Amino acid sequence: MEEMEEELKCPVCGSFYREPIILPCSHNLCQACARNILVQTPESESPQSRRASGSGVSDYDYLDLDKMSLYSEADSGYGSYGGFASAPTTPCQKSPNGVRVFPPAMPPPPTHLSPALAPVPRNSCITCPQCHRSLILDDRGLRGFPKNRVLEGVIDRYQQSKAAALKCQLCEKAPKEATVMCEQCDVFYCDPCRLRCHPPRGPLAKHRLVPPAQGRVSRRLSPRKVSTCTDHELENHSMYCVQCKMPVCYQCLEEGKHSSHEVKALGAMWKLHKSQLSQALNGLSDRAKEAKEFLVQLRTMVQQIQENSVEFEACLVAQCDALIDALNRRKAQLLARVNKEHEHKLKVVRDQISHCTVKLRQTTGLMEYCLEVIKENDPSGFLQISDALIRRVHLTEDQWGKGTLTPRMTTDFDLSLDNSPLLQSIHQLDFVQVKVPATPILQLEECCTHNNSATLSWKQPPLSTVAAEGYILELDDGSGGQFREVYVGKETMCTVDGLHFNSTYNARVKAFNKTGVSPYSKTLVLQTSEVAWFAFDPGSAHSDIILSNDNLTVTCSSYDDRVVLGKTGFSKGVHYWELTVDRYDNHPDPAFGVARIDVMKDVMLGKDDKAWAMYVDNNRSWFMHNNSHTNRTEGGITKGATIGVLLDLNRKTLTFFVNNEQQGPIAFENVEGLFFPAVSLNRNVQVTLHTGLPVPDFYSSRASIA
Repeated sequence: MEEMEEELKCPVCGSFYREPIILPCSHNLCQACARNILVQTPESESPQSRRASGSGVSDYDYLDLDKMSLYSEADSGYGSYGGFASAPTTPCQKSPNGVRVFPPAMPPPPTHLSPALAPVPRNSCITCPQCHRSLILDDRGLRGFPKNRVLEGVIDRYQQSKAAALKCQLCEKAPKEATVMCEQCDVFYCDPCRLRCHPPRGPLAKHRLVPPAQGRVSRRLSPRKVSTCTDHELENHSMYCVQCKMPVCYQCLEEGKHSSHEVKALGAMWKLHKSQLSQALNGLSDRAKEAKEFLVQLRTMVQQIQENSVEFEACLVAQCDALIDALNRRKAQLLARVNKEHEHKLKVVRDQISHCTVKLRQTTGLMEYCLEVIKENDPSGFLQISDALIRRVHLTEDQWGKGTLTPRMTTDFDLSLDNSPLLQSIHQLDFVQVKVPATPILQLEECCTHNNSATLSWKQPPLSTVAAEGYILELDDGSGGQFREVYVGKETMCTVDGLHFNSTYNARVKAFNKTGVSPYSKTLVLQTSEVAWFAFDPGSAHSDIILSNDNLTVTCSSYDDRVVLGKTGFSKGVHYWELTVDRYDNHPDPAFGVARIDVMKDVMLGKDDKAWAMYVDNNRSWFMHNNSHTNRTEGGITKGATIGVLLDLNRKTLTFFVNNEQQGPIAFENVEGLFFPAVSLNRNVQVTLHTGLPVPDFYSSRASIA
């Protein structure tokens, strides 16, 4: 629990909190310390004047950012208030905790009242010494801030746990060890003081005396004073305002500023916030556990660096001693470089150990403090600080994020002495890099496939010190065959297009530099899409073609036939897509099929030797390739008809369908190569493309039988 002590000390006085109050920014101050750092502001900045002018919106008004100027935070140690015509410049001091605080411009007048009841100067302003947010007090002064009774309870328990033995409370000089405690008087006595001050006669005879340890427990379990409302001091908190995130009393709901706000039961919100804080602590606890393991790793690295350094120095000395006398002067220089590298590595790791140790101590302290807060049985007190604690726990957990628990230094000495040059080259003797790059790591979260394309990303290992000049990406053929190079260059991401659909590819990458080539990375398995999703390609279409509906619907502005291709090409597998006729006027004869990328775009599809098509009118259809018309088949199309195209590159065939019925025999056989879906039409026709369709069932069953 010693690491929690920083959470229990006031940022102003550096001692344990005494009568702590909660500022609107969720930080705490001793009541007396809060009074000591009050600063009087001009009349124009008072909340009364703000409300009178209609600009005030709350009991506590944070000063605008331009009303506060902090100068020389890093060097001078002074700060000042700016923007107040009558406010003198006030030097900034540091508390024992290292937090800058602003003392009062003038000493407060003497008073016999307690700090809470003593009047504060009119138009007083207080600045939080931790977050430097400033606010102007209203007529209630410091009494308007709620008391942090949960924090008081935690401090009491902490101080009791630190006490070696309970002392008598009535000894005048050196207190003796207490022997009993009176439960009614709530006082610890040694034997002499008990006989003198608490004789077992008269009314005192009925008091119950218990051992000191039992008395400590009874004190701890005794109910604490119930928190009262800051606006209605005679009323206890009974509900929780969800909008303001604070406990309120029933008068606040009846006549106060919370009357229109959503409120919930105090007990229910107490349990809910305790549960939220516990859940947040679970995540922070995992981070603390990782930090402890990380510290062990860093300390092990120190030992490894020491061992590697000794080994490296021994090798270096052996090499230098084998050379002639002329090498001795150079040997000293090389040893100095190794020692410098040694010290640099140790410094980096030790600095990281120191930084991580401080952060872990702060994290552990916060955890212990939160655990003690959870033990509190005061719902309102707990709810006054629970939101701030939950935010602090989440913030602290985020600070243990990516990179925090990664070593900043490697233990290896990536140097090797080259002793091969001739004697006359001794004065140019230096360390040379003789290592190949480390094996690249494929970043799985960034690797993906889309249709028949694959995107791969990789990086060098975090602790790699050997630079890579470039990378070589290799893929197999999608059937478990030989790997082939698909990319060579300096980039660490590459997209490979034109892969086969419904295929499994293996990918790997290696790095290279002047010394050589690294080992291959682990092999990544990529699966391309089972079916193709594509649209028409406006880039390769004839200029008269008109596309819409995300390039899925096509028509033409000319009375002549014009060709448009799909974006995706096929060279392997079985593929099926359909086109629906949206408009069909004056009995035109559109053509559907496949084509090479360089097909003629200003004639009907199938007129040249780069296209294989079926053209159809309202009564019949024909197959056409290289201007050869074959297989006239009865049955045409109308508006609403569906044309299906089945390209089976496994069997090297092309088949057509009209309204889910095969149109004629197999249209073309022995089709091989790279094919793109294609359509030719004129202005009297409009069709819409449908992709991502499975192969018709009857064709699949027929193919399996064959």
